[in-house]
Amino acid sequence: MLNTIFPKQFDNVFRGYKMAIWILGLVVFVKMMMGFNSAGLNPWVSTQFVIKNADGIPLDSFGPEAASVIVFMFKAWGLGLLILSLLGILAIVRYRAMIPLMYLVLLIEQIGRKIMITLAPIITSTTVDNSSSAVPINLIITLILCFGFILSLQNKKNII
Repeated sequence: MLNTIFPKQFDNVFRGYKMAIWILGLVVFVKMMMGFNSAGLNPWVSTQFVIKNADGIPLDSFGPEAASVIVFMFKAWGLGLLILSLLGILAIVRYRAMIPLMYLVLLIEQIGRKIMITLAPIITSTTVDNSSSAVPINLIITLILCFGFILSLQNKKNII
């Protein structure tokens, strides 16, 4: 299994199930859209809109200095998502042997954020983090990533 995740070289040979490629493409697309929105690169959706509505953080209740730090942190996280997405696209298009590793990296990012929010929850005026619309979306993405990761590790006879 470790040889599948960390091959000696990254080439365009993928030994897992073809569905794993499609699932990774879907997750990478969703992560890329999240990155565009969080980084403030989407001309139709502002970072502040995402912070207030999708994540339920009362940005207006903070002072201007604190609000600017929160906006910067979301933009920095969005840039990170864009970079992960570009690596995912690179894996799908050119280095398919890297697909299991990309699943692992995306799972670590996804589960790591869940652990962080569990250990240090974001407290809003109404409730703790669970009111956010992002909670079910992130759970679905995590389950899809787990399924795709398992498919990518299966050694299929038909090499793609």
